[in-house]
Amino acid sequence: MIGAGPAGLYATKKFLDMGASVVLFNRDVKPGGLAEYGIFPTKYKMKEGLRKQFRNILAHERVDYYGHFSIGDKGDLTLEELSALGLNAIVVAAGAQGTKRLGIEGEDAIGVIHAKDLVYHYNHLPPFSQRSFPIGKRVAIIGMGNVMIDIAHFLLRLRQNVEEVVVVARRGPAERKYDIKEYRYVEPFVDQDALRQEIERLRPALEAVGQDADALIASMTTTTTLEQPVEGSGRMMFRFLASPSRVLADADGRVCALEVEENQLVLRHDRVSPVGTGQRVELPVDTVIFAIGDRVDETIGLPYSRDAFITNPEVDGTAPVAPYQVYDPEHQHVLAHTYVIGWSRKASDGLVGKAKQDAEIGSTAICQALAQEPAPAVDTLVDRRQAIRRLVEERSVHLVTKTEITLLEQAEKQIAAKQGWDDFKFDSNEVMFKAIERQKTASGCGVPSSE
Repeated sequence: MIGAGPAGLYATKKFLDMGASVVLFNRDVKPGGLAEYGIFPTKYKMKEGLRKQFRNILAHERVDYYGHFSIGDKGDLTLEELSALGLNAIVVAAGAQGTKRLGIEGEDAIGVIHAKDLVYHYNHLPPFSQRSFPIGKRVAIIGMGNVMIDIAHFLLRLRQNVEEVVVVARRGPAERKYDIKEYRYVEPFVDQDALRQEIERLRPALEAVGQDADALIASMTTTTTLEQPVEGSGRMMFRFLASPSRVLADADGRVCALEVEENQLVLRHDRVSPVGTGQRVELPVDTVIFAIGDRVDETIGLPYSRDAFITNPEVDGTAPVAPYQVYDPEHQHVLAHTYVIGWSRKASDGLVGKAKQDAEIGSTAICQALAQEPAPAVDTLVDRRQAIRRLVEERSVHLVTKTEITLLEQAEKQIAAKQGWDDFKFDSNEVMFKAIERQKTASGCGVPSSE
């Protein structure tokens, strides 16, 4: 299993229930993926609930965990080397670690940030936690989903120096994608009058495709005065029907404005689509954050096209495993025993619950396919696990096992308790390694080499 995020861990649980042994490879030191490093920092109960489930999965005797160990063309071990070890299945559940780009002019200016990088930063994932992100006072966020909400929440409530957040969306207000429950976190910052004016500005375009501007105003705004949190004084605004066309930079290469093309709405086959008008407007901002989804990491080494790994195109309903099989278009066949699940199959598709669902459906289908093959003997399984362990130890610069993850969590909990905090995470891998060693010394025990 490549990746120990929600998809990888829930799939591991399903494989264990079906009698399999699972070797988990994780790029990060700690398991959890987006459940650990993607959920908003203040949602402590949600995170701890997921951590408890993941601890139980990792504790199983038929699970080997290798953290701080990457798989791929540039990793500690390639897919080809992994395949040579005689595994029954290789399942890629590494999420969507690549970054989408729009390919517009100025996208590399200082002050252009990609949402995933910033989310990893404020959730303390190395090395993003150690990077500096230049954020000004007036920020444009491109996108209209839940990630946009989290970014706005961070900027307005936790960052505090941000004076204005402008949400830029190429679609109209009726096509907003965020969860209303998540929106409640940022609603106190929304300039209600400005939002009404924005929808009024769009009234002709909305009514031209049968959308009710008055109903949208009623559903999106409130006449009740919302108490703004004392820790934030900035405001949030929306700019709909606007597609980014260029990022403008000053003489020092820093963002000074975002140029957008204004769109109109067109009804096509009962579906409303935004179409550019050719008219462009400059929005004065000093930071641009792209929250437009992510793509898979093609350096893992699987066939890749259009931001995604290529899966079996022959999905006819008779083979439930087909959507999870990796397909080689050059040789026109599926790769033997190689599968993708979760965001590695469909990048940025849903949250933890969706990843769990896809992992469970995919792992069940994979097990059904494997059931047609002869099961290896117990001695063979033991030999394979030991061979993998030896190879991993040879390649690893600093391997982290599940026993060491337990020690690391103990160290973080001790600091949180001492400081009176709900949660605490170390900001760098090096500090995590030192904390693990301190815990080993304090407990007077080491990590068994046969783990």
